Amino acid sequence: MREILSLSIFSSAMDAVAWRGLGYTVFILHFVLLCQFLLLQPLVSALDGKAGNAADLFERVSQSVKVKHYSEVLNDLNAAIEADPSLSEAYFHRASILRQLCRYEESEKNYKRFLELKPRNSVAEKELSQLHQAESALETAFSLFDSGEYGKALEYIDKVVLVFSPACAKAKLLKVRLLLAAKDYIGGISETGYILKEDENNLEALLLRGRAYYYLADHDVAQRHYQKGLRLDPEHGELKRAYFGLKNLLKKTKSAEDNVNKGKLRLAVEDFKGALALDPNHLAHNVHLHLGLCKVLVKLGRGKDALSSCSEALNIDGELTEALVQRGEAKLLTEDWEGAVEDLKAAAQKSPQDTSIREALMRAEKALKMSQRKDWYKILGVSKTASISEIKRAYKKLALQWHPDKNVDNREEAEAKFREIAAAYEVLGDEEKRTRYDRGEDIEDMGMGGGGGFNPFGAGGQQFTFHFEGGFPGGFGGGFPGGGFGFQF
Repeated sequence: MREILSLSIFSSAMDAVAWRGLGYTVFILHFVLLCQFLLLQPLVSALDGKAGNAADLFERVSQSVKVKHYSEVLNDLNAAIEADPSLSEAYFHRASILRQLCRYEESEKNYKRFLELKPRNSVAEKELSQLHQAESALETAFSLFDSGEYGKALEYIDKVVLVFSPACAKAKLLKVRLLLAAKDYIGGISETGYILKEDENNLEALLLRGRAYYYLADHDVAQRHYQKGLRLDPEHGELKRAYFGLKNLLKKTKSAEDNVNKGKLRLAVEDFKGALALDPNHLAHNVHLHLGLCKVLVKLGRGKDALSSCSEALNIDGELTEALVQRGEAKLLTEDWEGAVEDLKAAAQKSPQDTSIREALMRAEKALKMSQRKDWYKILGVSKTASISEIKRAYKKLALQWHPDKNVDNREEAEAKFREIAAAYEVLGDEEKRTRYDRGEDIEDMGMGGGGGFNPFGAGGQQFTFHFEGGFPGGFGGGFPGGGFGFQF
């Protein structure tokens, strides 16, 4: 009896479990059906033969396209086609959206499916033709970009691709790259602004917009764009290179400037050169690096190197007054007096109120004037710091070497040389005249430099006699008998 009672209780418990499981099953099935009804009802109702419901669907699609909610549109159309594979208009709308997004392969399949359901539809055939034109133009634009023909590539993007595929992200980003390659950085900033307005987290747009600001030397804004991109994707290769490349450039530049301020000019030269080597295409920043390098080289007296650096700065910005001034100073160091005057005159015209430029121009004009007169030091072969005794020795040696009586075969040349040597000694052998000559003063009667001149031969070469204490022992033979010619010092 107990066994029967136990079996009865066990059977009742099992029935309760079974009924409970069945209840859960029924609940889950109802929940799934309810979800399907709620999610698909708007689309399924469009397929139940009521044209009004289909019209509502496509009106919703049209409105979503206007606000560029392309993902929502495609989700609606995909669900509609899944519910009714014969819904031709859904294929047409989906093909059109995919064409605008330049998803050409998928778009073409949808146009062809629509044309199977609606043969010879002229609108679809026309849009399919536009798809092929846009696809071909995009391929051509990429090829032209790779070959460096940026202007032609931009024409294909603007006049074909973005006309038939206005939502094509690939084309928009390629356009930005083309603008940057053509150095239209403002245009690149404008175009990436539109892209980021639609998708603020577009990594490539952040990268390209940052580059545009970078090449305009707006480094702070460029850095913020790179940082935002790296927060979204810390391992993005191009963003990392751009960000750390900029940091390195700023570090090198600051080091160069700091070394200039500390008077460590040779270290500054190396830093400026290192910064310039990082990105030769960064003209907006490099113009200042070239100018900074030029100024340091002028201070170091390295005129030839300074000339090159200043010319590089002026090649980038021909209106840079300070570069003209520094190049003028560099030309003074290389003794290009006329070039120095030319550069400093141009700088003075640009900044007529700058007294320092006027002073530099006066120095250059004086140096030019001095360069156009005889260099008596050079004629006697002595340095500008030579002592009076060195000048006398050099004069005596050259006068003996070029005396006309010793140069019978080239008497005319010898007379000219002898006259020049004597004129040089007339100036440099006189302390007062030498001082005035060194200051760059005009001395009308300064030997060969003035109108009167200095003629050691008088009316004729052989009528002039010099007296040198003790004569010339042993004579010179021929034209120099014994002590007949002497030099009076």
